[in-house]
Amino acid sequence: MAQTDSAKRALAVRQRHWRRRRSTLLGPWRKFSRWLAQWMPKRLYARSLIIIIAPMVLLQSVIAFVYMERYWQTVTQRLSTAVVRDISGIIDLMDTYPQDPGYENLIRIARERLSLNISILPPDPLPAPGPKPFFSTLDEPLSAEITKQINRPFWIDTIGDSDLVEIRIQLEGKVLRVFARRSQAYASNTLILLVWMAGSALVLLAIAILFLRNQIKPIQQLAAAADSFGKGRATPPDFKPRGAEEVRRAGAAFIVMRERIERQIEQRTTMLSGVSHDLRTILTRFKLQLALVGHKVDTEAMEQDIEDMQSMLEGYLAFARSEAEEETGTFNLERLFAKLKEEGVLLERGFRSSIRGEPEIQVRPNAFSRLISNLVSNSFRYAKNVVVTADHREGWLSITIDDDGSGIPKEMRDEVFKPFFRLDEARNQDASGTGLGLAIALDIARSHGGDITLDTSPMGGLRAVVRIPA
Repeated sequence: MAQTDSAKRALAVRQRHWRRRRSTLLGPWRKFSRWLAQWMPKRLYARSLIIIIAPMVLLQSVIAFVYMERYWQTVTQRLSTAVVRDISGIIDLMDTYPQDPGYENLIRIARERLSLNISILPPDPLPAPGPKPFFSTLDEPLSAEITKQINRPFWIDTIGDSDLVEIRIQLEGKVLRVFARRSQAYASNTLILLVWMAGSALVLLAIAILFLRNQIKPIQQLAAAADSFGKGRATPPDFKPRGAEEVRRAGAAFIVMRERIERQIEQRTTMLSGVSHDLRTILTRFKLQLALVGHKVDTEAMEQDIEDMQSMLEGYLAFARSEAEEETGTFNLERLFAKLKEEGVLLERGFRSSIRGEPEIQVRPNAFSRLISNLVSNSFRYAKNVVVTADHREGWLSITIDDDGSGIPKEMRDEVFKPFFRLDEARNQDASGTGLGLAIALDIARSHGGDITLDTSPMGGLRAVVRIPA
């Protein structure tokens, strides 16, 4: 038993040690991953472009490097060797065989047979060495070959845009100056290759972007349709499944889901309309029977019960219906706030409002008006002063409603949104006392793709914040 416990403890120690070691090893990688995720684009189109461009740029860079490092260097080395060999042969001819005073024959042979333009200069000192070019790919092999094959003082000039390379070699009592074509000394087709590489890469990239855009567009349309449907707005009329098979299946599944939800809402609305009609008929009969009784019996309490039942019925139907069948339209906040101000004057309540940004928004007008009216009426009922602030910018609308009433305890702020829930102070009751005011408001806000949050107001009462995309 003791051995078993000891083995378990040893295993636990090894596991802790391994976890610490793994955390130490993975720490830098995780930091790099977070940094990369922070700077990477968030949209699918941009990320797809990076997936296409990055390997292409990497491949082109590797090919260019290998070409410049291997092929170009090898060809340049061989060409430089050939040019220096020709110059070395000319020097051997000058030293071995007698020449005419002006070296005309040697100059002619070099020009016609070797494509070298030579001349004999006085024995002046060679020019000072010039600055090294940034890319000394020609200077290095040419200088190395002259040192190896001729081994005499020399000066070369490969700088500039000229097509010629000048070489001066110090001889006994004279200086040999040689002009050779630049294409004789190094591989001159580098620019053509790079242009072809860059051009072909751009053409392939343009074709890839064209095809990628056609593949991404259906996904963007599906996302826009789902976002619009989630906000309670009509789906774009031109939306239909297209693109790759997986995207088509996702689009078709979305359409089926949307139709199922709309059919369910329509069936619920139809059923509630029938229930409403039947119950209203019964309540009307009750009212008629009480009216026929006359003053023989005290019917005031019964009539009040019937009114309460009818109010609760209307409130429940409104909550269940939630104006889901209403179409989206333009809504003006200034008109709504003006109407609420008039209501505040009638109720002898203080009301102030302000709007930052565009006052017109795209919502379901009747539902949104009821949402704000429920919240403001709730504040009118339990407070003396109400302040409403609307902030419409960056695609979002935030409406903050502050009052100086009694407020709602923090631990009860989530409960008040439940249907038929009532606080002791009846803060959640609407005008009919059904306890559906805040539940209806929250349902409307969420049907618009938003939400409602409650907090303590700087005025001492309740703060309600409505935030929806608009």
